[in-house]
Amino acid sequence: MRVLVLPLFQMSSGHHKVADVLIDSLQRQFSFVNCRKVDFLSYCNEYIEKLVSEVYLRWIRSHPSSYHHIYKMLMYRDVQRSEWIHLEPWLPYFEHKMKRMLEKEEPHLIVCTHSFPSRILQRLKRRRLVDVPVINVYTDFFMNGVWGKKGIDYHFVPHQEAKQELILKYGIAKDRVIVTGIPVHETFMARKYGQRGTSYRPHLLVAGGNQGLGNILDFFRKMKGSHRFRYSVLCGNNKALYEEILRWKQPHIRPLPYISSIEDMNRLYEEADAVITKPGGVTVSEVLHKRIPLFTIGYLPGQEQINLRYLEAKGLIYNLSRMDHYEQKIWHVLNDEMEQSRFYKRIAEYFSQIEQTAQDSLKKLVLMQEKNEKALSK
Repeated sequence: MRVLVLPLFQMSSGHHKVADVLIDSLQRQFSFVNCRKVDFLSYCNEYIEKLVSEVYLRWIRSHPSSYHHIYKMLMYRDVQRSEWIHLEPWLPYFEHKMKRMLEKEEPHLIVCTHSFPSRILQRLKRRRLVDVPVINVYTDFFMNGVWGKKGIDYHFVPHQEAKQELILKYGIAKDRVIVTGIPVHETFMARKYGQRGTSYRPHLLVAGGNQGLGNILDFFRKMKGSHRFRYSVLCGNNKALYEEILRWKQPHIRPLPYISSIEDMNRLYEEADAVITKPGGVTVSEVLHKRIPLFTIGYLPGQEQINLRYLEAKGLIYNLSRMDHYEQKIWHVLNDEMEQSRFYKRIAEYFSQIEQTAQDSLKKLVLMQEKNEKALSK
C-alpha cells in the first residue's frame, strides 16, 4: 500500500515533524506500507518554494504586525472564493501539478499535514478528479480557513471544539472527525519524574524553534543574570545565537545546536523542570505530553499568536511576554505546589478529550483501506 504524505515547504517545521511521526509509526507497524513524503511546493517548482520560504522568514522577522494582519484576513477565517482572486491564475497550475503527482505516485491514501495541499485536493475531489481518500492532520490548536473541509474524507483534530466546528459548521459526519490532539512521537508520551535534592537548582530548557527565533537574548536580559536556574538553550540552526551564548562563558548556561534525534530531545525534556518556548503546535504538544510547566516569552505572528490565545484560555501556558521581569513568576510556578497541582489538572483535562492517538487512527484507516483494496482486486 502506498501512502503519500504532503507538507508544503522544504524547511523544517511542525508540518514535517508530524509527517515524520506518522510515517515512522506506519513503517514500524506494517511491512506492506510504503510511505512517501513530498513537500508539495518544491514538487511544483523548487525556485518558487525557495522564494516563498525566504520571503516568509524575512516578513515575520521584519514586519510581524503586517504579517499577522494578512494571515488573519486570508487564512484565519474561511477563505471565500472572492478572497482567492489573487491566486486564481495559479490554482489551475497547482491542480495540474497535484494531478500529475497522483498519477505518478498512485497512492492508496493521502495525508495532508499542511492546509494548502488539502485545499487543492478538496477542489479536485469536488470535481471528481480524485477519488483517493484524504486525511487532514491539523498541526495547530485551530483550523485555518485554507484547509479543505467538506471535500476531505477524515479529519484528525486537536480538540473537541474543533470537532464540533467541523460537524456543526461544515456538516462533516461525526465518525469522520477524530480528536487526536496534535500528533507527537510515542517517545514523548510518558513523563519520568525525578526527585529534587536539597541543593536543587531548577533546569530551564529554552527553545527558539528550528530557526532559533523567539526573543532568547531578550529572555536572558529580563532574567537579570539570575543564577537561581540552570539553562539549556536550543539554538536550532541559528549559529549566531549559539556563538553569542558561547562567548558569555557562563557555566550555568549551555547552548545547544540543532537536535535531530528524538531520543536526545526526549532526554532534554526529562532533565527539564520548565520549558520556555514559542507557542508552536507540535512543540507545545510534546511539552504537554511530558507534563512540564510551559512558558512563552514571545511568538511569531499568525498561527503562533492564535495558538497562544487557545492555550492561555485553557491555562496550558504561562505568558511572560508582557512582563518586565521573569524570574519571580517562573520561580513561583516551580515552587508552589498548589499552582503546580492546578496546572497538571488543566493538562489532564485537555488530554481527557482525546479519543485516540493519530497513530492509532491512521493504523485503522490503513487496515480499512487495505481491506477495500483486496475486495476490489477479487
